[in-house]
Amino acid sequence: MELPPENLNDVPAERISLEPPLLNWSGSDFEQKIGFKGGRFTAVNNVVSFFMAILLTGLFYLIIIYGLNRWEPTQFVAEMFLRGGGVIPIPTAFLFFWCASILIVKKKKLAFQRRALDLKPFPDDPEFLLNPKTAQDVLREVHRLVDDTRHFVLLNRIERALSNLRNIGRISDVSEILQTQADYDEGHQESSYRLINGFIWAIPVLGFIGTVLGLSSAIGGFGDTLAAAGEDINALKESLGGITSGLSTAFETTLIALVAALVVQVWMTFTQQKEALFLDECNDYCHAHVVSKLRLREE
Repeated sequence: MELPPENLNDVPAERISLEPPLLNWSGSDFEQKIGFKGGRFTAVNNVVSFFMAILLTGLFYLIIIYGLNRWEPTQFVAEMFLRGGGVIPIPTAFLFFWCASILIVKKKKLAFQRRALDLKPFPDDPEFLLNPKTAQDVLREVHRLVDDTRHFVLLNRIERALSNLRNIGRISDVSEILQTQADYDEGHQESSYRLINGFIWAIPVLGFIGTVLGLSSAIGGFGDTLAAAGEDINALKESLGGITSGLSTAFETTLIALVAALVVQVWMTFTQQKEALFLDECNDYCHAHVVSKLRLREE
C-alpha cells in the first residue's frame, strides 16, 4: 500500500506559534550548525565528512612526525606510516578517518533524532482516543514542537499516518502505512552506510597494493645483493638492507590496512546496532501512541 499524500490544509493556520520549537533541526543539526546542508535523518553529508577526514589525517600525521617519531619507544610506529614516503599509509589513513568522520557525525545526528522520543504530542489522558478530529490536534502539537517534521524519523512517520486519517477506513490501513514507512526508514539507514562499506573493501586493497610494491622493491634489490656477494661485505650489507626495507614496507602496509579495516568494521557494527535499536523504539512508540489509540470504522 502506498503512503497517502500529505494533506495538511487544516494545520498551517494553527501551527504558527510565537514560541520557538523545542527541537529545531535547522539550528541544531550538526551539519546545519557548521554551515552545510544536513543529510536526511542520520545520513551524513559527504562534503562535511570529506573535509573532516582531511583535517583528522593532517592532525594524525602531525602527531606522527612531531610526536611519535621523536620519542624512541614509539619510533617504530611512526616508521610504519612514514617508510617509503607514506605512499600507501597516507591514503589508508585518509580513508580510515573519512569513515571515522562519518561515524562521528552519525552519532551526533542519532542523538538528536532520539530527542524526538521524549516529545509528548499526545495527551497524557489514558482515555484519549485517536480519530480524524483528534488527529488534527495531535498534528498541530507536533508542528508546534519542531520546526519541520520531515527531518525527524519518528515525527515524519506520525505525520504520514495521521495527516489523512479521515480518508482511512480501517486500523489495518494505518498499521500498513506505518510499516511501509518503517521499511523505508530501515532501507534509508542501510544505504547511509554504503560509502563506509566501500571503504572497508578499499582499505585492505590498498594494503595489498603496498604489499606488492614492497615485495617488488625487495625482489628488485635481490639482484643487487647477488652482485654484491662477490664484492666486499659492506656492499652486501647495504643490498640486504634494501631487501629488508622492501619486505618491511610490504608487511607493514598490509598490517596498517587490516587493522584500520577491522576498527572501522567493529565501530560501524556498533553504530548500526544503535540505529537499529532507535528504529525499533520508533516502531514501539508508534504502536503505543498511534495504533493502540485508534478508533475508526470496524474492520
